[in-house]
Amino acid sequence: MNFTKMQGLGNDFIVLHGHKELPVDASEQAIRLCDRHFGIGADGLVYLLPSAKADYMMRIINSDGSEAEQCGNAIRCAAKYIYDHELVPKDKTELTIETIGAGAQEVQLTLKEGRVAAVRVDMGEPVLNGLEVPTTIDEPQVIGYPVTVDGREFRFTAVSMGNPHCVIFVEDAVGTDLYAWGPKLETHALFPRKINVEFATVQRRDYADMRVWERGAGPTLACGTGACATLVAGVLTGQMDREAVISLKGGELRIEWSESNNHVYMTGPAEIVFKGTL
Repeated sequence: MNFTKMQGLGNDFIVLHGHKELPVDASEQAIRLCDRHFGIGADGLVYLLPSAKADYMMRIINSDGSEAEQCGNAIRCAAKYIYDHELVPKDKTELTIETIGAGAQEVQLTLKEGRVAAVRVDMGEPVLNGLEVPTTIDEPQVIGYPVTVDGREFRFTAVSMGNPHCVIFVEDAVGTDLYAWGPKLETHALFPRKINVEFATVQRRDYADMRVWERGAGPTLACGTGACATLVAGVLTGQMDREAVISLKGGELRIEWSESNNHVYMTGPAEIVFKGTL
């Protein structure tokens, strides 16, 4: 089995291509291969599969064996892989990649000297209805809602970008102890399918720091859907403009929430780390 190790702002993945469908042992494979001591090491395992309605389908299995509905950094890596391996014609810089949580998404590649320099993804419309995110809160929007863990109250805004997010604005996102609060918020009873947790600090209306505890993976250096959710939450709470840079531990993403079509667009890098054979 040939594999390619890739990363988007340090959020890293093992990309596999050649399967006709998701293997029955995908969960076990992810746990084994993503182990950073006994395997290759990654936040998740990405399978590129045939699609009836897009150029390819992407299935993401987290390092704990659970499946993610969508992943912003993974879809950028998938797009670069597809282009670099000539799985589409070389003059095709606009792709569609199907995900189980957000359907077929449009991806635009920016080339520099024939190489992929950046990837822009149409992440679709954010889902804000509380029950659809999902949370247990029956409200059309969940903004600044209280949640208490270990005696500390946080206020979160709930957003789904094909996968669920709980965005919490704090004074110091960079210094927040993710290990103390991330797993308890991820598994809180308010979130029936668990949740990705973002801590964010708005520095300017067009710039925010964000740190993430990813559902099924723990702390990661970046989260593309989380960056999108953070911008949406910043707009909903009146703190941010509709286009801004979200600074993550692994680098920066440019996010735009369009007023014209309500879609969120994410632009950022994707890189190959190494290739190998299992």
